[in-house]
Amino acid sequence: MYKIRSYNALSEKGLKSFPSTYSVSPYCDEPLGYILRSHKLHSEEVPESLLAVARAGAGVNNIPVSDYTTRGIVVFNTPGANANAVKELVVASLILSSRDIFGGMQYVQQLSDMDDAAAMGRMLEKEKKRFAGREITGKTLGVIGLGAIGSMIANLSANLGMKVIGYDPAISIEAAWQLSSRVERMDTIELLLKRADFVTLHVPAIASTKNLINLSKLSLMKSSAKLLNFAREEVVSTSDLILALDDGELGGYISDFPTPGLVGRNDVLLMPHIGASTAEAEENCAVMAATQLMDFLENGNIVNSVNFPNTSLSRGSGSRFTFCNNNVPKVLGNVLSVFADANLNVVDMVNQSRNEIAYNIVDVEGDIGKNITELVGHVEGVIGVRYLD
Repeated sequence: MYKIRSYNALSEKGLKSFPSTYSVSPYCDEPLGYILRSHKLHSEEVPESLLAVARAGAGVNNIPVSDYTTRGIVVFNTPGANANAVKELVVASLILSSRDIFGGMQYVQQLSDMDDAAAMGRMLEKEKKRFAGREITGKTLGVIGLGAIGSMIANLSANLGMKVIGYDPAISIEAAWQLSSRVERMDTIELLLKRADFVTLHVPAIASTKNLINLSKLSLMKSSAKLLNFAREEVVSTSDLILALDDGELGGYISDFPTPGLVGRNDVLLMPHIGASTAEAEENCAVMAATQLMDFLENGNIVNSVNFPNTSLSRGSGSRFTFCNNNVPKVLGNVLSVFADANLNVVDMVNQSRNEIAYNIVDVEGDIGKNITELVGHVEGVIGVRYLD
């Protein structure tokens, strides 16, 4: 029985994807894995049994990833599972920021005390020019970050008649294949900012992207341009943004990450972090998290980990061992020597590394002695080892 501890109100569809060989409960003791959304793990004691954590979402700020890495605990996320939900909200925000739809709706709500339909009609006809705007067709959209979400937004915006330019120095081959030929690649972020009427951000929150959009970047943008942030709050310097808005150097800001200094401004539209808040996105994330967690526990495969390398090997004949180790010389060779000394023939294997961690899947044939995992675990540099029959 595989024991999984669950946190948060996860999608039932995701929880039901676990078969009867799994026990999934918030009260599970000695769990092999966690599945969660936003629950914060930083202050919680780590059980010795824990092998993996699956986050039903993209961000992992609620997980002490570095600490878990040193313990050999794999952390999964679900990139792209909520991409369609975010894509739809971003496109809606493009239109909301181009036309004063929100202001017009607020005005209509203030007419609740009027009971004369004809008079209301005359008033609305007179006042509607206050809420006039511009169409997005023909305007230039700059997309910074062309991953799962950014590429979807770029493609859809091109289909809506926008001129789309994109910047991503680390675009993957998979994302590049998905990108429309109508999306023009920019060599620098500065060139993109100078040309765009709208800029939308879709980069991860890492050290290199903290305050990526600051005063120097904002000064390059058109004074009429609108900036959309549905990535992470820290990607934009809030203090610099306020200065740019106050000085009229930016036409507006639309974000899913409200902060006190921005609330109440007429040139800012804020949403309560609802980018992935659809039933479909929550289901997709939970199912994807559960699937990845099960594949790791049952087969040792790693897909979409934020701290371990992606490593997969189809199950064939023989028995399977997996082990992780410090990414230093001689460890793999010393482990293979343990198998050789035990007369275990290696029939297939894969070795991958990521930064300071290496991960290995080894299929062997022969009589498995009870002490093999213990011997492998004693090899210098090995952090953790598992035997999967």
